Amino acid sequence: MAGKFELYEDKSGKWRFRLKAGNGEIIASGQSYSSKSGALNGIESIRRNAADAEVVETED
Repeated sequence: MAGKFELYEDKSGKWRFRLKAGNGEIIASGQSYSSKSGALNGIESIRRNAADAEVVETED
């Protein structure tokens, strides 16, 4: 099964999303958004930008 984005309203009334792998494990989560459309824009940004994102190692 493919991964999926879950869009939900949290207890404080803010919108959030999480990305789940095919096995149900959460592999990413977004910040809180004041609107549902803002959260949907966040999901769309990940879809557009993550496919070609490079991996860089940092010393944090």
